[in-house]
Amino acid sequence: MELENLGWNNHFSNQISTDNFDKTGIGRVIDVQKNSFRLLGLRGECRAKLSGSFSFNLQSAFDLPVVGDWVLFNKAPDDDTAIIHTLLNRQNSISRKAAGSSRSKEESTGRVQVMAANVDTVFIVSGLDRDFNPRRIERYLTLVYDSHAMPVVLLNKADLCGDAEDKRFEIESIAIGAPVLLISARSDDCIDVIRPYLMPGYTAALLGSSGVGKSTLINALLGRERQKVKSVSEAVGKGTHTTTHRELILLPEGGMIIDTPGMRELQLQDFDEGLDVTFEDIEQLATCCRFSDCGHDSEPGCAVIEAIEQGDLDPDRLQSYLKLKREISYYDDRETKSSRVIEKEKWKKIRILQRNLKKHPKHRGN
Repeated sequence: MELENLGWNNHFSNQISTDNFDKTGIGRVIDVQKNSFRLLGLRGECRAKLSGSFSFNLQSAFDLPVVGDWVLFNKAPDDDTAIIHTLLNRQNSISRKAAGSSRSKEESTGRVQVMAANVDTVFIVSGLDRDFNPRRIERYLTLVYDSHAMPVVLLNKADLCGDAEDKRFEIESIAIGAPVLLISARSDDCIDVIRPYLMPGYTAALLGSSGVGKSTLINALLGRERQKVKSVSEAVGKGTHTTTHRELILLPEGGMIIDTPGMRELQLQDFDEGLDVTFEDIEQLATCCRFSDCGHDSEPGCAVIEAIEQGDLDPDRLQSYLKLKREISYYDDRETKSSRVIEKEKWKKIRILQRNLKKHPKHRGN
């Protein structure tokens, strides 16, 4: 298989000297299981692990290879396991603030989880059932826009929804610039709808809650049942995690798709750019407010509030915008505070060391 069919392009080739480098030592990460990686390259698949120097020089989890990454590796002829020694700079990455909470606030600050790398298109999948939630879709859009990938909203289970067109129109009004497609993952017609976004050499990723039909969609694209599919609970309208890890899957007609586990929690980090694009309508209105630091609450001359009063802006959308803005601002404040604390602790240790040195017998006469 040619590397270009796996998404290789000038962004990656410019990082290495191809004249002096064997291309068989280039691979794309298609699966990660703890400390084991599965790579795909010119000679097919192979298992791999990190070299000792790679592990020693790691600065954070952000620098670990993830699904979609390109790496350089060495492989001895008599060894089945390749050794990854270089991670090529990413074209982009889809990341979020790590889910859950750690033992302390300090440990959780700055914990970023990279979900996938080098993605061209992100399918945001939402079911047209109890999962349908415009506010959650806004959150996903903010994440995707900040990654510089192209978002495409897939409203699944259209065959089970009597007002599917109305809901599509509702999402089109908030997904500014992003295609919004009605599909039924169990129907063959859905393949024709999304196929234009899965060209050879292009990589897509699926994001969405559990039970929205991501696994069913992948089975339809592959033409066979590869992913396990479980039914959605009729009582609570929630699905279970049928996908347990991320994996890059090659499609028979070209293109690749990264399946991801359903996310019950999507915490944003410093996604100011993504927020600006997702809520472009509010950002534009804000430029007409009387005060540049308008909080869009009760200030006089607020163009955003005026738009709500005139029926041009959904008040729920404004509340969603303000909520995400507070969340991102909180993350930024925590990052800044954490940096100050680290710097303060560093100088505190230096001063203690200096005092101890002065107490040492060798320094008493000085």
